[in-house]
Amino acid sequence: MHKLCAVIPVYDHEHAVAEVVTRLVVTGLDCVLVDDGSSPACAEVLDRLARQARIFLVRLPHNQGKGRAVLAGLREAQSLGYTHALQVDADGQHDLSNLDAFIRASHAAPDAVICGYPKYDASVPKGRLYSRYLTHVWVWINTLSLDIRDSMCGFRIYPLAPALLLADQAHIGSRMDFDTEILVRLHWRQQAMYWLPIKVRYPTDGISHFRMLRDNVLISRMHARLFFGMLLRAPLLLWFKWQR
Repeated sequence: MHKLCAVIPVYDHEHAVAEVVTRLVVTGLDCVLVDDGSSPACAEVLDRLARQARIFLVRLPHNQGKGRAVLAGLREAQSLGYTHALQVDADGQHDLSNLDAFIRASHAAPDAVICGYPKYDASVPKGRLYSRYLTHVWVWINTLSLDIRDSMCGFRIYPLAPALLLADQAHIGSRMDFDTEILVRLHWRQQAMYWLPIKVRYPTDGISHFRMLRDNVLISRMHARLFFGMLLRAPLLLWFKWQR
């Protein structure tokens, strides 16, 4: 069984989220919107969208971060009977013209996480672009492999059962550390992953919720946490690598 919806965490992206939802619905996807403590103006937009058929709304009482919002959406999707969920950002940065390729890949490999790796245009901030490579290196170290092509791109299709089982059993970062940590921990569990390109632009409504100091501290702590977790798992990870 393969029943797919989209999960969209939303925090004050009232100017872009309606277009994202429209594009997804046109392709045949139901949408679970997660209001992560947005402003009244954004909340009003989400209420209006949720009055449409095939649009569901989860409202968090206050801002809890991207990771918590995504997990709330994944849990809601599972409770609604979906088996898979596409995580997509609300700011319109992901080009959805290649979405059919992701859906086909998920149908062909329903047990795998179908992960996007970004193809940037000229709008990407160079500092953000170059700093990603530090995370890439740490991810390669913490998985003892080059298997994860890009852990920071928040465009991916999860099979819900293994993703939520992991969330119930392990710590996963609740903010900008979420996207990387969940992939590394799924990789530790030998979760299959397939990679497809996704065009990315920054962002259509001019809003970024990345906070340089706070989020870099969170990401640094995450890498340290994963490093020590890798050391504990290193013999098993190396054995799995040797068995391939």
